[in-house]
Amino acid sequence: MGTLLKGYKPLFSIRFSSFPNSLRSVQLRTHSFNNPKRRNPIRRCFSSLIPSSQPLINGTTLDKMDGNRQPGSPSSDLWLHNTMSKKKELFRPKVEGKVGMYVCGVTAYDLSHIGHARVYVTFDVLYRYLKHLGYEVCYVRNFTDVDDKIIARAKELAEDPISLSRRYCNEFIQDMVHLQCLPPSVEPRVSDHMPHIIDMIKQIVDNGYAYRVEGDVFFSVENFPEYGQLSGRKLEDNRAGERVAVDSRKRNPADFALWKASFMRNNSAKEGEPFWESPWGPGRPGWHIECSAMSAAYLGYSFDIHGGGMDLVFPHHENEIAQSCAACKQSNVSYWIHNGFVTVDSEKMSKSLGNFFTIREVMDLYHPLALRLFLMGTHYRSPINYSDVLLESASERIFYIYQTLHDCENVLSQHDKGLQESIPPETLNVINKFHNDFSTSMSDDLHTPVVLAALSDPLKTINDLLHTRKGKKQAMRIESVAALEKIIRNVLSVLGLMPTSYSEALQQLREMALKRAKLTEDKILQKIEERSEARKNKDYEKSDAIRKDLAVVGIALMDSPDGTSWRPAIPLPLQEQQVAAT
Repeated sequence: MGTLLKGYKPLFSIRFSSFPNSLRSVQLRTHSFNNPKRRNPIRRCFSSLIPSSQPLINGTTLDKMDGNRQPGSPSSDLWLHNTMSKKKELFRPKVEGKVGMYVCGVTAYDLSHIGHARVYVTFDVLYRYLKHLGYEVCYVRNFTDVDDKIIARAKELAEDPISLSRRYCNEFIQDMVHLQCLPPSVEPRVSDHMPHIIDMIKQIVDNGYAYRVEGDVFFSVENFPEYGQLSGRKLEDNRAGERVAVDSRKRNPADFALWKASFMRNNSAKEGEPFWESPWGPGRPGWHIECSAMSAAYLGYSFDIHGGGMDLVFPHHENEIAQSCAACKQSNVSYWIHNGFVTVDSEKMSKSLGNFFTIREVMDLYHPLALRLFLMGTHYRSPINYSDVLLESASERIFYIYQTLHDCENVLSQHDKGLQESIPPETLNVINKFHNDFSTSMSDDLHTPVVLAALSDPLKTINDLLHTRKGKKQAMRIESVAALEKIIRNVLSVLGLMPTSYSEALQQLREMALKRAKLTEDKILQKIEERSEARKNKDYEKSDAIRKDLAVVGIALMDSPDGTSWRPAIPLPLQEQQVAAT
């Protein structure tokens, strides 16, 4: 067996800056099918990093760094569930103050569904929270733009595979913009990294872990005794035809392709398939090798976090471990993190099952941040069942959050001077409790549902101060409102739930509620006028019927001394369904 490679050297270094909240534009590059010697510059993280932005929340002052903590060092312990050990572990990065994270990206051949949205919202939350704790994070998320599914779809549409994939990569990026997922540090594509993939396959072959059959190269799982360490599967469990293609040329049915020849056994080319020259002849890489090569190119063989959906544990991540270790014995990922499925009627949502909803389809009816809130309302490792009632509930909840903060904004704009620096003890208690709930829950394996539930107390306190007779009489009322609004805003920023404008988000939520109800605002105002007239005439039966008819389609009427207004709500039949289910 040949000498094992000690490490994968980057070609270039680049300085990384802090990541802005505004999402950057994407530049698409041209691709070369047949020049493996053309290497794009590789930007290795952590060569000379600029410190990340300061944490948004501090238990003592809300907006200042802890005086006892050095800049760039983490502000609290973080526990993450490691799929490899099957337990929660205290997070300790390999390099103090810095985190390398690789998340497997989409295979770009169609619009992405909300199962994809869950993956990337989950790791966006982790990315944001690591940055909040003070870590400098290099977040690498790839695009698979060379794959059997892409080639098959391209043939259906009579389109070039790389062009097709480029188009859907761009569509995916737009989905992530709407969901307020921060752009990763690097977004490598398979077609740009063919030299690195070929180099790694050569090393695996040289080290005795792979073999050539005609123009194909297969990884030999029997030569890697640790195979199955992540998934817990035994080699004999990997039966032919399950997850791995049946091929009589393989030494073991579980062996998987590192390189696929672009020519058939009769030496005729496979029509419509992109190919690259290699030591084994023209071809293209197998699926699994790409992530091993690209993660090594940007993060090295030893880095902190590797993530993805639970469906990637086997075979993809299991095969990645085998490949990377076969190429470099020092290969090591400290934490393997996987999110649970989005299910429909207790089945995993997937394109192969045909039971999926694209992100675009959902965002056509629901605000993107309502979808984000829905995805964060269940712990990331648990399955989440897609349902209209949960999306409606998320939409109603986020409207309430933004309406409360918008009311704060209006009141505070009238008192922007002369505010005292102190706040009443009862307000400070609410703030401290909320901060502690946030820090404790997020540091306990990202328990976002607990944080979202903890928003209730500060939001209720704000509404009491703004709208109740007792609250309006409280001392330092405006100071309390300002302090509460600030910590809520900062927590929402860490969670990726802060809109550009409260008023704009509220208007968008109203418009989407109208679309779901198949009504116009003029029609609702007409119904409000009819109801007011009925009440004047003491026709309460008609008045109640109008209110109920609107409630059925998700429009709630609110009476106040200033008149009647409306807001989005969970449609009455879905509310009744919720009650029946409890």
